[in-house]
Amino acid sequence: MINVATVTAEKFEAPGPGIFDLPGIAGSEITKPMVQLVLAAILVFGFLFVAARRRALVPGKLQFAGEGAYGFVRNSVARDIIGGHDFQKFVPYLVTVFFFILVNNLFASIPFIQFPTFSRASMAYALAGMSWLVYNAVGVAKHGPLGYLKLQSVPSGVSPAMYPLLVPLEFFSNILVRPVTLALRLFCNMFAGHILLVLFATGGLYLIETASPVNVVAGSLAWVLAIAISFLEILVQFLQAYVFTLLNAMYIQGALADEH
Repeated sequence: MINVATVTAEKFEAPGPGIFDLPGIAGSEITKPMVQLVLAAILVFGFLFVAARRRALVPGKLQFAGEGAYGFVRNSVARDIIGGHDFQKFVPYLVTVFFFILVNNLFASIPFIQFPTFSRASMAYALAGMSWLVYNAVGVAKHGPLGYLKLQSVPSGVSPAMYPLLVPLEFFSNILVRPVTLALRLFCNMFAGHILLVLFATGGLYLIETASPVNVVAGSLAWVLAIAISFLEILVQFLQAYVFTLLNAMYIQGALADEH
């Protein structure tokens, strides 16, 4: 009987971070994730534009889908988190962020694309950096530079004796760390999910090709797990878009608040 662990250890090379280093298209410096970013922007804009172009009192299917998608972010994220007084002006930004991330995440599950755009850390950090600029600009616009800095760095209801300890921690947490954690959460989930799927798919194929009865069974089981993980990944892709948008709304709400 062939030992599966021995066979895979001797001949199977497990996928690693190298699978994310895609070559340029047709020898250029334009890579597949770059194209996906542009494609996602076109798809999101096109869907929302077409859905809103022919507005009617009794909506058609496309208008109904667009209104439902828009209403989900507007009501469940923007209004509930930011509050009824200030939320409306941030709805376009939050809707755009949510669906832009969602489409890029879903690319990982679409045949012939099958690559999550934000599994490239630089792209996740760029999106988080834009979010950092937005919520800090909102806070500075409302409270002024010094007022906003005080709001984010000096916790209320704390003895001044604790300021030397807490103020640097609050500044580090609220101003510096937020975009890093925002990006890492999105990047790590997309990176890990994709590499796990590739591992089960290629590992299962290798085991089946060995033609050993034990390995064929193990490889078939790996493929079944790959299919199950694929469906789980679709849920994760949605949740990561939702969490990223939700945290953006929370940061905006914190920037607008009069007390920290």
